Amino acid sequence: MFQCGRFDFTSRQRPLVMGILNVTPDSFSDGGQHDTLDAARRRADQMVAEGADIIDIGGESTRPGSPRVPLQQELDRVLPVVEALRDCGAALSVDTYKPDVMRAVLRTGADMINDIWGFRQPGAVEAVAGPEAGRAALCVMHMQGDPETMQKDPHYDDVVGEVHDFLQAQVETLQAAGVERARIVLDPGFGFGKTSAHNLALLNRLPACAPAGYPILVGMSRKSMLGAVTGRDAAGRLHGSLAAALIAVERGAAVVRVHDVAATVDVLRVSWAVRQENAKADY
Repeated sequence: MFQCGRFDFTSRQRPLVMGILNVTPDSFSDGGQHDTLDAARRRADQMVAEGADIIDIGGESTRPGSPRVPLQQELDRVLPVVEALRDCGAALSVDTYKPDVMRAVLRTGADMINDIWGFRQPGAVEAVAGPEAGRAALCVMHMQGDPETMQKDPHYDDVVGEVHDFLQAQVETLQAAGVERARIVLDPGFGFGKTSAHNLALLNRLPACAPAGYPILVGMSRKSMLGAVTGRDAAGRLHGSLAAALIAVERGAAVVRVHDVAATVDVLRVSWAVRQENAKADY
């Protein structure tokens, strides 16, 4: 596990649930539902009550084909939410790739930066490696291309090996800049420049996607990879999302990033109870 700002998850055994809080008008599944401060606060409180360990706040949609949001607009969306939720009872993550947003939310009280670009944007490593970042967790995600073009024709010779090598290289970059190992979390980037076949291969071989010894975060909730299997639209993908989260945890995922917190928490609690019982059994 890992250090997450004010929250020490380093000795945590159970998998963590990260609840998605998009304060955007155009996210693929819940755009426009929580894009006012009162609505965001209500949704965050609900997810904490349902068992969320982390709230992931996003001020820019990264769905396939989405345009970039100007810096000031993203700041205006996320900063008031971070400030309002500092004492909500869960760790606060901000989903951003902009170094200026990273610095601003860390000063405001964010516990984690979740970067789809894997801290490759100019100035991103410096923004999270300096003293003002404290012990904030850093989630390094793999993405081929960018959100506007990533799903046009993704190609890999070896998707698992290439994702692993990218994450390894970014871990080395962060550690060379002085970032503690305990702050780093890795995400294979399901749906970010991958076909459905790529996504299934990554899920099937999840431990091989990342360097050993680092916690893995997965985000498959309601995504099109599940629609390709079930034939359902985003609103009908709850059961597929639960299955994907459970499979990921059984393959070693430490954090699952989800829209449906209560249902996911229940599934993982049952799974964890069975695992604990197996650990006690003397066969």
